[in-house]
Formats: sequence, structure tokens, C-alpha cells
Amino acid sequence: MTPLTDLHATRGPAPAHMSPEEWQARIDLAACYRLVAHHGWTDLIYTHISLRVPGTAHYLINPFGCSFDEITASSLVKIDSDGNKVDDSPHDVHRAGFVIHSAIHTARDDAHCVLHLHTRAGMAISMLKCGLLPLSQHAMMFYGKVAYHESEGLAVNLQERERLASDLGNHMVMVLRNHGTLVVGYTVAEAFSSMWHLEKACQAQLDAMACGQALNFPPDGVAEQISRLGFNKAALREYPAGRSPLGWKEWPAMLRLADKVSPGYAV
Repeated sequence: MTPLTDLHATRGPAPAHMSPEEWQARIDLAACYRLVAHHGWTDLIYTHISLRVPGTAHYLINPFGCSFDEITASSLVKIDSDGNKVDDSPHDVHRAGFVIHSAIHTARDDAHCVLHLHTRAGMAISMLKCGLLPLSQHAMMFYGKVAYHESEGLAVNLQERERLASDLGNHMVMVLRNHGTLVVGYTVAEAFSSMWHLEKACQAQLDAMACGQALNFPPDGVAEQISRLGFNKAALREYPAGRSPLGWKEWPAMLRLADKVSPGYAV
């Protein structure tokens, strides 16, 4: 029997014209799109998940006009930093939508994957002046790691890219005011895990606030401790593996889930 952790390695070989690294990147990104669709985080054909092609200055993005549950590794479109198609593709690219993504990719060497959503909970938090509060354990994972960007309308102005990059700085999460949420990941796995925990944090905060009761904030130092032990690629003696499991340990299981609920993405 194939070990569970090796199931994702049984994909077919890369096409002749493509490096194995690019093909694996395409499989991971296509799986992420399918998982976002499975969890109900989509906004019809809008919003994007983009990924840098390993070793290049190019990026992969969804074919504009396809729903997220239709996306496959081979249908992803390769583009440059301005959203122009690099390879022949019959699919359109939502260039206006890539303004946000290109701002982050070009400003951050570690921003290999950028995941931007318009979920109901994420939009609601973006409308609150208080933003994301360190109330739940999920929210505290992002303590000190959340940036905010004020709305400038639909993201069609290339000049907004400088302000997006400046507002994000070195943070891993950005709340786009009156708009939605965005996470930066060194890998697709990290970006997906970050968004999963961020979405849960947003939902929990809204549920608590809707009760109309006084909110209980954690004691001093708790949010800082959880943030340090959460999404952190540094060596951490508190874990047997020497690092936090967040952002990598879940991914093989998520690929197995994608295979069950939305097969056919790795073609």
C-alpha cells in the first residue's frame, strides 16, 4: 500500500515542454483552487490565487472565465509581472485583478503564492474599524502580522501597486478595507493554511460580536506566544519536528481531500 504521505507524488510526469518544478507548482496551485471551491470561498470567477513559477520571473494564475472547480494544472495561464501572457493559451487573464497580486509578488521575494478572497466573513471584518481582533486562538496566530490597506475602488489603477506593497510591508496577512482578505505564502501550502485559519478567525469574531456580550481578551503575552508558535519558519524547540506544523504538515492531507472531492485537477 502506498503511504498516505506519498500519494501526492504519484502524479504523471511533466509535459515535455515543461520543467518538473513548474509542473509540480501547477498541480499544487490547481489543487488549491479546487480546495477553495470545496470550502465555498469563491466569488463566481473573481478573485485569484497566483504562484511564482520556480526559478523564473513568471507567475501562474487562473484562466479568467472558469470557475475554481474547473481549473486544472495545464489550464493555468503563465504571465509576466504585468499580467501579460507568456505562453500560448486560449484563456483570458483578468489583468485588472492581477494588479493586487503583481504588487505583492514584485515587492516581496518570499511572496511566492498570493491568495486573495472575497468571503462573507472576510469582507465583514474588512468593514469593521477594529479589524481582526486577537480574540480566538486562530486570530492570535496572526497577532502582529496583519496589515491594512484602505479601499481605492476597483483595483484597475497600476499606481495603487506601490501603496499596496507599502501597506503590506513584511506582514503575512492584509485586510483590504471594504473589500476582502489576502495572505502571502512562501508555498501554496502555507498560503492555503494561512487563509484557512484566517477565515475561521474572522467567522469566530463575527459570531462572538453578534452575541452582544462583553468580549473576553486573552491575558497579556498570550497573543504574542501563540503568534510566535503559529506561522513561523524559524526553529522552535517546543515542537518535536523543531518547527511549527502550520503551513506544511497539512498539505498532503489537503491533496488527498482534493483527490476525493474534486478529482481531475492534476492534468
